[in-house]
Amino acid sequence: MWYVFGVDQVVNRLQVQDVNREASAMQLIMFTGSANVPLAAAVAEQLGVPLGSRFVHRFPDGELHVELQESVRGHDVYLIQSTSPPVEAHLLELWFLADACRRAGAAHLTALVPYFGYARQDRRASGREAVGARLIADLFAASGLQRLVAVDLHSAPLEGFFSIPVEHLSAVPRLAEAVRPLIPTNAVVVAPDLGAVKLAERYARCLHLPMAIVDKERLTGEEVRVRRVVGRVEGCPVLVVDDMISTGGTVQAAIQALLAVGCAPEVTVAASHALLVGPAVERLRALPVRRLLATDSVAAPAHLPLPVHGVSLAPLLAEAIQRLHHQQSLGDLILHA
Repeated sequence: MWYVFGVDQVVNRLQVQDVNREASAMQLIMFTGSANVPLAAAVAEQLGVPLGSRFVHRFPDGELHVELQESVRGHDVYLIQSTSPPVEAHLLELWFLADACRRAGAAHLTALVPYFGYARQDRRASGREAVGARLIADLFAASGLQRLVAVDLHSAPLEGFFSIPVEHLSAVPRLAEAVRPLIPTNAVVVAPDLGAVKLAERYARCLHLPMAIVDKERLTGEEVRVRRVVGRVEGCPVLVVDDMISTGGTVQAAIQALLAVGCAPEVTVAASHALLVGPAVERLRALPVRRLLATDSVAAPAHLPLPVHGVSLAPLLAEAIQRLHHQQSLGDLILHA
């Protein structure tokens, strides 16, 4: 019995070594779509590899055409593309890149999607809606992608929609370290709605600060109504955290509610993804927001009239790629509940 167990251990160890040697022998190649080329270039620089050459353009009738301009046969390929607006155009671009790589013989094909759109459409609210997130997940698999790496998904259970493995990374530790020297020691971390409670708990643990919760009701895609504030914020500066800021309605309602119950007019906002579309900038500018911290998961709008502190995801994504390429654990990079 002991002898057989020892042989199995040796065989398993040899198999792991063979996998590692195979991964190391494959060349690591990166391509990027057009959504956020500066971030992809920063990741490539961190890894010391050039971005792969590809040709992306649209025909006069609007059809997309994607062509690789170098060989990927037998290689470990990583595609970087955020699904920022225009979401459909960037998704289609990513899937075309994936299909081109698959047909050109890529051995492994991984998509890195720093900001994943459609994550909010993970259920039917009224009964006669499409579950957009599930359809998008199916199309990821249909394009030939074998793995997805995402950062701070709006809905963590979204991982269950995919038939391919999903590596869910978190930017919270990097954002928390960036905000630490910028806020007073008596600050309170605030979740702007019930959906952000776990996120706020992670910030509070990293920063060793108390937290409060704003209980809101969503009226429309842009308007919300606050019911109450749970927790003590009177006289304290606040750090309002969320996974994303789209139109700014949630953050605006939360800050107004916090001011109404007596928080100090010293507000810091931190978000993994700052889309800042529609009235978002005007809403934030009208509030006592001292600073906004956000990652570069989406390209920042030009000439923002706000003090924005950018936190790059390049080191996080580069580390994830390096570990995946060498078949190493992502345990300390993955989002944990």
